[in-house]
Amino acid sequence: GRWTGDTGQADPSEQWDSAREHRWQFFFVSGSRESAFVHAISSAGVVFAITRACSQGELKSCSCDPKKKGSAKDSKGHFDWGGCSDNIDYGIKFARAFVDAKERKGKDARALMNLHNNRAGRKAVKRFLKQECKCHGVSGSCTLRTCWLAMADFRKTGDYLWKKYNGAIQVVMNQDGTGFTVANKRFKKPTKNDLVYFESSPDYCIRDRDVGSLGTAGRVCNQTSRGMDSCEVMCCGRGYDTSRVSRMTKCECKFHWCCAVRCQDCLEVVDIHTCKAPKSAGWISRT
Repeated sequence: GRWTGDTGQADPSEQWDSAREHRWQFFFVSGSRESAFVHAISSAGVVFAITRACSQGELKSCSCDPKKKGSAKDSKGHFDWGGCSDNIDYGIKFARAFVDAKERKGKDARALMNLHNNRAGRKAVKRFLKQECKCHGVSGSCTLRTCWLAMADFRKTGDYLWKKYNGAIQVVMNQDGTGFTVANKRFKKPTKNDLVYFESSPDYCIRDRDVGSLGTAGRVCNQTSRGMDSCEVMCCGRGYDTSRVSRMTKCECKFHWCCAVRCQDCLEVVDIHTCKAPKSAGWISRT
């Protein structure tokens, strides 16, 4: 619960360093549930980016979905395809060829796991494809409709895959090496939408260079939360330090005609809670 997988928004305050780079390399080569999530969200990101680029005319090899032409029918009646439907089938085809290429060379459990999770990521983007319509007619009546298919905000895909990460299923390779069976017979067989993994996650509470874990010492935690960011969970039972800091914030903002918002600068005093370090706070290394 101490691994924080962002589902779509990067923190600009974090600087890239060698430890962070090592951590992502670990996620791509390990068989943990974190690796499953990283592969799925990366594959989904490629689908989303390529599909969006097609719709915006940024790629010569694709455009809007050419199949969405003519008339069709849904629960509300007849409509005409118009506008620009997102060409998600092209995005999926591209992502499958690009992202899966390396994994197809391997025949081991990790390659099978990565192919499965890559596909789950691609399917997640298509899951949130929605039909949008515009009405035409007298006084805005819907006697005629023009519709198109559009991808939802990528945050929806990320949140969905985050839930799949929390419910990921541990598997083992079957005897003929062509697929998976569940590691625990009490659990259901994974579907094509589920994430799978075959190695237990390392302890992210402590710094461990070999697995790319930075630990949680010094991490800011939320004293009032009961979720993953709570001090109880984030600090792994080690407790936390509290420091009182002063910071400038914008306050008493007023709208002035026309068209500006003017605010006062106010001094705010807040308590910041950070996780205590373990008694042995150095890097663990097995080499």
